[in-house]
Amino acid sequence: MSWALIPLTEEQQEIQRTAREFARAEIAPHSVAWDRDSFFDRGVIGKMGELGFLGMMLPEEFGGLALPTTTYLVALEEIAAVDASIAVAMSVHNSLPTQMLLRWGSDAQRQRFLAPMARGEMLGAFALSEPEAGSDAASLCTQAVRDGNDWVLNGTKAWVTSGSEADVLIVMARTDSSAERRGARGISAFVVTPDLPGFKVGKKEDKMGLRASPTVQIELADTRVPGGNLLGKEGAGFLMAMQSLDNGRLGIAAQAIGIARSALEHATNYAGERRQFGKPIKEFEAIQFKLADMATRIAAARALLYQAAAAKDRGEQITQYSSMSKLFASETAMWVTTQAIQIFGGYGYVKEYPVERLFRDAKVTEIYEGTSEIQRIVIARELYSHSPTR
Repeated sequence: MSWALIPLTEEQQEIQRTAREFARAEIAPHSVAWDRDSFFDRGVIGKMGELGFLGMMLPEEFGGLALPTTTYLVALEEIAAVDASIAVAMSVHNSLPTQMLLRWGSDAQRQRFLAPMARGEMLGAFALSEPEAGSDAASLCTQAVRDGNDWVLNGTKAWVTSGSEADVLIVMARTDSSAERRGARGISAFVVTPDLPGFKVGKKEDKMGLRASPTVQIELADTRVPGGNLLGKEGAGFLMAMQSLDNGRLGIAAQAIGIARSALEHATNYAGERRQFGKPIKEFEAIQFKLADMATRIAAARALLYQAAAAKDRGEQITQYSSMSKLFASETAMWVTTQAIQIFGGYGYVKEYPVERLFRDAKVTEIYEGTSEIQRIVIARELYSHSPTR
């Protein structure tokens, strides 16, 4: 059951079925082991590329499916409901590097990267954060210095999803460090490939959740990047990153909804099977109220997400609504998975049952691509910037 308040088209329903069947056949049998072993299966990424899931919003000329944002989010939710680690790779790839290359890339960059990325032959990553520049991303210290026709990059990027597996990364670096240009205006974006000299995958994080998704540091030591790998205009990188994160946050919201939906489905089934005091626990009002609230919050999160996606496809500015979607969906996922563990009781606290993993996976959705606190700041700022009294 999807609890979708907004009807899906026949095409969306077909893609939903395809994603669901793929996730159950190709991912579900392995997800527990992948989580336990922190193993990222690159073969699954290739299979997703063959089905078109890695180029869903790219134009057909680049091998994409040219689908609306909502359709992409429908598919992403199905993947996340089975394995959020695979879903986050799909989300980052579709919403950040591919879209940034499509929007700001040169003809040469688009021709080189987009079709292989759509086919799953190349996996994309996004490198903005640093060990000392997380929520305050504009304070990043990675430097890019021009040397002839090239740029030389030095610094360390942190929390790079899929960084150890990526074939192409969009890296933010400071190209203007003069006093009057410190901050967001002095940052540029670069297309970086791991074959470049001086590129090194650093520490891999041992995470609480999303353990099958590699999160690493990227070390750049005199990494020489060809001048043609500058993405967009020099100094415009931070603005490009922030605009792209508006799209990325929709993907994280869909991921969170998938996690929450899966937790609700498991809790609903368990409540029908588990007996206490001579009857299934689903007959107790306390359990019914939990399930009712879980279903209601998930439906509300999905409705908000689909409205934000529709606004994006209409070409509207969605900063406020993408932050609302990400905030509400991620906090819904954390709340719903907590309630699911409570319904399972002691069994919910052990790894033998699926809600334990869902709970661990849910937490990071409140943190990455902008913490809940940052989302509230963005939403409040947008309220004032669009106030009719200003």
